Amino acid sequence: MKIKKIRKKKAASVIAAALVLFLAGNGAASLTHQCLSNFSPKKEQVENWGLGFGTEGTQPSGNATPEELKEYDAHYIGDAKKKVLYLTFDCGYENGNTENIMAALKKHNAPATFFVVGNFLETSPDLVKKMVKEGYTVGNHTYHHPDMSSISDKASFQKELEGVSNLYKEITGKEMTKYYRPPQGKYSTENLKMAKELGYQTYFWSLAYVDWNVDAQPTKEEAFDKLLPRVHPGAIVLLHNTSKTNGEILDELLTKWEEMGLMIALPNFFKASSASL
Repeated sequence: MKIKKIRKKKAASVIAAALVLFLAGNGAASLTHQCLSNFSPKKEQVENWGLGFGTEGTQPSGNATPEELKEYDAHYIGDAKKKVLYLTFDCGYENGNTENIMAALKKHNAPATFFVVGNFLETSPDLVKKMVKEGYTVGNHTYHHPDMSSISDKASFQKELEGVSNLYKEITGKEMTKYYRPPQGKYSTENLKMAKELGYQTYFWSLAYVDWNVDAQPTKEEAFDKLLPRVHPGAIVLLHNTSKTNGEILDELLTKWEEMGLMIALPNFFKASSASL
């Protein structure tokens, strides 16, 4: 009985050894094939643009670094060593505040970039012509203001941008400056790549506040509490033209920023600086 047990143990050892050899050979190859068949490339990264603020007056961090964005000709902030601001306005539609904003800009000889959508171009062509006449830059905020991160094919992406640039040319007779801002700050790395391939520079922002809700506009004090302590060298400022508060405070806000030694950059400086943003 003892011999039988030993033989059984030896047989079990032989079977186990054979199984190991099988896995190391054909079995391992089969297992490797199965693992590779389950492997897929990293999914396209989709993001909502966001910021993290530190010490007052210092540049915030974004959910992508300037170096990472630069690969796609995308930017959210300028040079920390230069006391310069870049004013930008997102224009979804006109509700009577853009004229006040432009008046304040003109008073301070402050340049700005207006990112427009199709609705704004369709309903306010005279304002667009005035922007061009007064030397402001008009950028592309897409035609329908969709979630661009959900668009993965280049033809649909291009259609959103060309709808704006073509209508802008019809209105002004000029080619649109190829600046692009993703609606709501929603984007994917593929979007950034497509924008670059179409010749666009993508601009996010490093300073903004909750000014877009026309039914719950911030007070002047609330606006200043956000826009003054958080301002920083190289800031790309995002404001909305639909904000009644912005129309009312911009003159005073520009004065306060000027008193802080900050200069509003010229559009050509904005463009030229893009290589080093």
